[in-house]
Amino acid sequence: MRSIRAVREKPKAEKQRCEPAPSRLSYRYERLMLTPVFRFGVRIVLPFAVAALGTTIWFSDQDHRDQVNMAIDDLRTSIVERPEFLVKAMSIEGASPSVADDIREILPVDFPVSSFDLDIDAMKMTVDGLSPVKSSSLRVKPGGVLQVNVVERNPVILWRMNDGLHLVDAEGYVVAESTQRDLHPNLPIMAGEGADTQTTEALQLMQAAGPLRERMRGLVRVGERRWDLVLDRDQRIMLPEWGAVQALERVVALSQVQEMLQRDLSVVDMRLGDRPTIRIAKRSVEAWWRIRDIRVGQE
Repeated sequence: MRSIRAVREKPKAEKQRCEPAPSRLSYRYERLMLTPVFRFGVRIVLPFAVAALGTTIWFSDQDHRDQVNMAIDDLRTSIVERPEFLVKAMSIEGASPSVADDIREILPVDFPVSSFDLDIDAMKMTVDGLSPVKSSSLRVKPGGVLQVNVVERNPVILWRMNDGLHLVDAEGYVVAESTQRDLHPNLPIMAGEGADTQTTEALQLMQAAGPLRERMRGLVRVGERRWDLVLDRDQRIMLPEWGAVQALERVVALSQVQEMLQRDLSVVDMRLGDRPTIRIAKRSVEAWWRIRDIRVGQE
C-alpha cells in the first residue's frame, strides 16, 4: 500500500511539471527583444562584430594576406591581358608632321600595352603642354588603337626678340621659333618686351592701320606700356598707353586728308591726345637751315 503522504504529494509534482509560466531569464530576454535597439544589436551588430573579429584574426596571418594578394593579382592579370583590352598602335590626327613627331617622342608607349595601364588624363596633360598644341583629346578606339586628336595653335604674328623670331598666336602663346622672316611673309611683326601679352591689341592696331599697312614695318612695345607703329622711311607713330587704336585712327584720317605722312616727318607723337606733336626729319631741318642762311646772306 502506498502511504498517504505519497498520494498527497503526487498532484503537487504533476502541477509543477505542467507550469506554463516562463522562467525569469526567458521572460527578461523576451522583454529585451521588444526593445528596438537591443533587437538591432542582437540581429545585426553582433553577427557583424563576430564576422569582423574572425576576419581580422584570419588576416592577421601574413600567409593568408599573401594568398589573397596573389589571388587578386592573378585575377587582374587575367583580365588586363585579354586581347580585347590590348592597345597595339597610336594614331595622331590634326597635327603637322613635326608636332606629331614631338607627340610620339613625349609619349613613350611600348606597344602592345593594356588599356588599363594607360593614364589617359596624364597623357592628355603632356600633349597639351606642347607649345603648338591648343587642345587635345585621347581615347582608345575599338581594334586597339590609341587615337590622339590635336588642335594646333594658329600663328598670327611674328615676335622679334634678341634670340630670334617667334611665332605667336592670337592668345599670346609662343607656338614655335622661326629662323627667317621670309618664311612667313604674310605675318606682321612686333618687337619689345611684353609684346606677347598684348597680342590682341597689336592685331587691332594693325587692322586699324588700314591704308598704312603697305608701309608698316611692325609694332614695337615700349616699356611694356604702349606701342610705337614703325613705318618705312624711318617714320614712327608714338601711340598712347590708353586708347591706342583711336589715336592711330586719327593719324590715318589726317594722313588721308592732309597727306601728313607723305611729308618728310620722322615722328608723329600721339601720346597727348589733345596735343598731337610732329617731328620733322633731320635732313629736312638741315635743309631748312641752309635755305635760311642763304636768305640771310642775301639780305
